[in-house]
Amino acid sequence: MAQFTWTFDAPTGTFKSHAMSKQLYLAAVEDSVFMDHVRPVQGYGKKMGETVTLTRIRNITEPTTGVLTEAERISEDPFVVNTRAITVVEFGRAVPYTSLAEDLSWFDLDNPIQNKLRNQLRLVLDTRIAAAFTGAQLKYTPTGIASATTATNGTAPAAATGNVNFWHLEEVYDLLYDTYHTPPAVGDDYIGIFRNRGLRGVKRDPAWEEWHKYTDPASKFNGEAGRVERIRLIGTNHANALGNIGTSNVLGEGVVFGEDAVVMAEVLSPEMRAAIPDDFGRNKAVAWYAILEFAEVWNTANAGEARIMHFAST
Repeated sequence: MAQFTWTFDAPTGTFKSHAMSKQLYLAAVEDSVFMDHVRPVQGYGKKMGETVTLTRIRNITEPTTGVLTEAERISEDPFVVNTRAITVVEFGRAVPYTSLAEDLSWFDLDNPIQNKLRNQLRLVLDTRIAAAFTGAQLKYTPTGIASATTATNGTAPAAATGNVNFWHLEEVYDLLYDTYHTPPAVGDDYIGIFRNRGLRGVKRDPAWEEWHKYTDPASKFNGEAGRVERIRLIGTNHANALGNIGTSNVLGEGVVFGEDAVVMAEVLSPEMRAAIPDDFGRNKAVAWYAILEFAEVWNTANAGEARIMHFAST
């Protein structure tokens, strides 16, 4: 006969464990890479209105010959100055919380909320900058391993049926350098930013592997695409900035650009702000806030002016 009778101390309901870890675990965020490749508009800031105007000087056409004939006047060429206006807008998001949650929580809520808001700020601006880059007039659509179609009207000319590879980077370099006379972004190099799938297409290309066997044999091991045809390749996994596009998402979207591609008009740099508590201090909030905008400097497809080639698809 049993000497003890065992019973539950909670006859109904769900049994719970209230033990909590001493560490907070934070969700990962996507990479943000575009901000490093924009320049602020010099001489613009607070108390200067909502719009800044960029002054652009167009090229003087090269004549067939500059030889003069005696007794004839020197031919004259027009000197054209035009402008590009950028209007700033407000950006911001907030997270509300209560003093009750703060008083009862084991963890300090302020720091993790602010850290996550900073991450959100970084991604929101990355997406905005990417939109300025991908709004370029020059479009390039891979249609095969060694074929592509292009457009100069800001609209992708076809559905992409192939991914980026060594051949396509060679073609884009030739277009930017030889056709559009685009000045390099850094030193002698253009910059290429691609969704990771695009760089995967490059790194799987036998021509890329053969090239890097001698120039940088550790690049495949390190997962680096490196430098191809004077194009420095940078990858991102930020889906809102650059997508996987084309037939069956075959193409990793990207841009290749030169000097003065996109600028930032900034009135107020991004900053964190705490709301004034209301309801006698019970309701609180933290926000990030900024006044700025991003735009192409030369939003044309003219030789000597175009700065960006967008790998795109319908």
